[in-house]
Amino acid sequence: MQYYMFNKPGGCITARRDDTHKTIMDYFPENMRNVLHPLGRLDLDTEGLLIVTDDGQLDMQIMQPHNHVPKKYYFWAIGSIDAEKMQRLEAGVMLTGQTEPTKPAEIRCISSGKMKDIVHLIPGKYREKMRKNPEIPVFEAYLSITEGRKHQVKRMIRSVGCCVVYLKRVSIGSLELDESLLPGEYRELSADELELLMNK
Repeated sequence: MQYYMFNKPGGCITARRDDTHKTIMDYFPENMRNVLHPLGRLDLDTEGLLIVTDDGQLDMQIMQPHNHVPKKYYFWAIGSIDAEKMQRLEAGVMLTGQTEPTKPAEIRCISSGKMKDIVHLIPGKYREKMRKNPEIPVFEAYLSITEGRKHQVKRMIRSVGCCVVYLKRVSIGSLELDESLLPGEYRELSADELELLMNK
């Protein structure tokens, strides 16, 4: 079996092939593209940790919500966060169009600032718009969730009146992204890292 850690860049989709967008498999040699597949998904503009493998059983073991494997995300968002909002996120919030609240989560706020401090992180198509509002308050935080609902992190943060503008997955279970990997780079998992992944 083959197991790779991939640092997904923004602007590519988590798929084997696509007629419109670059895919994560375009970063791998052609002879590997039909053998490997991504474990779970990250949105088009989301960066960070993806596992790419030929192990067909690992998806059920790691990515299914009932297994409660935490995935940690680092993000910047427009708005402000306080203790009440953090408590709501940790207890579970109702997302638009859903009938059940999200499962309990963990959030840790790191710092706050202004849009002008982070405009370089904003995807290119939104960057010029954000430059026009340099004093908008923003904050950075980590959010750990055990589910994988569509756009979940962005929707959870929106539910407390804020808007994610930069998002990066930094860990799955106990396996952390190797920050020496540049966006678009990958490497094989070490034996110790594979054990961390398997044992969650």
